[in-house]
Amino acid sequence: MEWGKTILSSLEWGKNISNREEKERVADIISSMVKEGEIIGVGSGSTAYLALLKIAGRVENEQLHIRAIPTSQEIRMACARLGIPVTSLWEHKPDWTFDGADEIDTEHNMIKGRGGAMFKEKLLISSSPRTYIIADPSKIVTKLGSRFPIPIEIFPEALTYVEEVLRAYNPKEIKLRMAEGKDGPVITENGNLILDAWFDNIPNNLEESIKSITGVIECGLFIHYNVQIIS
Repeated sequence: MEWGKTILSSLEWGKNISNREEKERVADIISSMVKEGEIIGVGSGSTAYLALLKIAGRVENEQLHIRAIPTSQEIRMACARLGIPVTSLWEHKPDWTFDGADEIDTEHNMIKGRGGAMFKEKLLISSSPRTYIIADPSKIVTKLGSRFPIPIEIFPEALTYVEEVLRAYNPKEIKLRMAEGKDGPVITENGNLILDAWFDNIPNNLEESIKSITGVIECGLFIHYNVQIIS
């Protein structure tokens, strides 16, 4: 039995996609890399979404059999709409992963997590033998943190404590990320809150320092990860 026409069948990306032409170009590169039978980790964000659309076209036209490990409910729903079977890290290790980024510096360090999925994104990158970061030229920066804050996912009851400890690292600003489509703060898929912390300077040990704070689930700093940039 198949479902009839549903909201899922008409699902589209929720926001206007900036720099779409450049993102389509790198999405084509990722799509061309997909091979029969692969397990592919699929990141979040508009560039990853466009790549998923291209991959779905190949799956349909070439009858490819692949499975995806999505990093968010939005990407999981997109896979359902596009007819791409999904699996999980319980069942499979990815052959490779692709994802986007908010900022990338000259040493390939990144800030990710504007979409709030940095925990699963980091888990997939850590689990994959190969990770490709797809980014249009606007994501490349000379100094990390120049355009975006560091997202920090925290256990809700740890809010006051985490803020107090973070102040010791001299952030320029810390804000609780508030929702736009609902009252109150953004709630992650793990049921947590997100703090956005701006720093004038991001040393190499800051990711480790933030993650050591009791109550922090994950942060959006990706320092010295083994990734290849496609831009």
